[in-house]
Amino acid sequence: MSESTVVTVLGPIAPDQLGVTDAHDHLFLSSPALPGQELDDAGRAIEEVSAAKRGGLHAIVEVTPIGLGRRPAEMRAVTEATGVHIVAATGYHRDAHYPPGHWVREASVELLAQRILADLTEGMHPDDWLSAEALDPARAGVIKAGASYQHISLLEERRLMAAAMGHRETGAAILVHAEIGTCGHAIVDLLGREGVHPERVVLAHLDRNPDLELHIELAERGVTLEYDTPGRIKYRPDSVLLDLIAGMVEAGHGTRVLLGLDLGQRDYFRAYGGGPGLTYLMGNFVPRLRKRVGSPACEKILVENAAGVFAWSWK
Repeated sequence: MSESTVVTVLGPIAPDQLGVTDAHDHLFLSSPALPGQELDDAGRAIEEVSAAKRGGLHAIVEVTPIGLGRRPAEMRAVTEATGVHIVAATGYHRDAHYPPGHWVREASVELLAQRILADLTEGMHPDDWLSAEALDPARAGVIKAGASYQHISLLEERRLMAAAMGHRETGAAILVHAEIGTCGHAIVDLLGREGVHPERVVLAHLDRNPDLELHIELAERGVTLEYDTPGRIKYRPDSVLLDLIAGMVEAGHGTRVLLGLDLGQRDYFRAYGGGPGLTYLMGNFVPRLRKRVGSPACEKILVENAAGVFAWSWK
């Protein structure tokens, strides 16, 4: 494998092959925290991704982690049918997504890390560690972790430690769910303690807390911030997110920003009868962003930043 590789569900590619990237999304997801919102239909995923490709999307980082309905074979089917690259995730979410008694809550740090490493180096298990099903040949290309609102629980700390172990063995980036944009510095501190350089950390959902000064502080540490609420008007108008990104670009930190949609519910997919749908990023949000920050800044955020952070070196 090359020294700089993006691992997709169909195999490794050069970073410059990734193209315009939705840096945080879901095509298959089933969580007790989101009852009735399961994403479980490959045909509808193909329909949704095909429409997004026609609008200019080339790649999706699919961050459904272990134990939440991840479907490696179906992800391969989607990318084969659409030509859109899919980078799948290993790792674990925050506590709210695993009910009492779930093996993820009970496992040791070593076992959690073992599962992450298997996903990264051998192939992904369809979902449940205890299942008799064989590994799917598709490998994960990014490590997911999660923290709760305003705190990192003891179990989440263990899972972050396991994520760091997976990173140290492979160089894969760690993308962390920061609930409502909180705990950013604490997450970076914990991973740093475990040997992860801030440049290999992506903090998701930071735009849920559109605090420009805080975001500049995190960017100055070398962290990549991933914004994923375009079209989510129930949180705030897109103009607030446009202001935030413009502020980051003006502060010289446009190289530390990624964009995604995080459509982790049926209600958000056109193919399931909801919205805004995967076409919203390129069809609605990015044209407005280009007017605010210019095409070169957009190209950096959508293409160059994603290619850089999701590339990893085999050790």
